Amino acid sequence: MSIEHDIKTSRGEFRAVSTLLGDTMSQFAKLFQNEIDLAKAEVVDKLQKLGGALGLIAGGAVLVIPAIVMALFALSAALVSAGWSQPVSYLASAFIAAVISAVLFAVGVKRLDMRNLAPHETIGQLEKDKATMKGMVR
Repeated sequence: MSIEHDIKTSRGEFRAVSTLLGDTMSQFAKLFQNEIDLAKAEVVDKLQKLGGALGLIAGGAVLVIPAIVMALFALSAALVSAGWSQPVSYLASAFIAAVISAVLFAVGVKRLDMRNLAPHETIGQLEKDKATMKGMVR
């Protein structure tokens, strides 16, 4: 009778361990799904920022061109009126345009930096979950 009792106890413990393992796997599956949802939300946010940066670059390139052209013609005309030769005044205007376009380009490229677009929160959370699962399995 004591042997049957020990076997029942052992089986009961075995079932408890298998139940715990099943619960652990179920919790891990839920956690993993939550992490996937978090990653999706973060990627969508990063893509929106990417779209905004590209919009700024396009807007800067398209909308500023007519204003800059007119300002450069006015600058060239003012320099010619001040006694500068036409080629030198146009060259000075072109240099100013190049500086302005370089600034706009640099701001847009800085916003496209891949380090800013990476899903840092999701990666950090996945590392925590990995450590937690390792601790639960041990």
